[in-house]
Amino acid sequence: MMQQTDTPLPEATRNLDITSDVCPMTFVRTRLALDDMEAGQTLAVRLMEGMPLRNVKRSAGALGHEIVTQTDNGDGTFTLLIRKCHAPA
Repeated sequence: MMQQTDTPLPEATRNLDITSDVCPMTFVRTRLALDDMEAGQTLAVRLMEGMPLRNVKRSAGALGHEIVTQTDNGDGTFTLLIRKCHAPA
């Protein structure tokens, strides 16, 4: 279950900053990072609000990964903590 939070995120296994990327590269880079991780590990993705945020959340969920938290960084960016839920297909 995703929760909205303004508190610091738990330490992630890996961090990815895609604030300078545009769709569809936002999810391409996120998926490549997730594909390189083990099930149960977490990826903290910093991205811009709007379309990048919506698309990464939707695409990660569609692939079966869990959005653990969504944090508003207060500067037009958000950080999603994504838990990889399975091995790559």
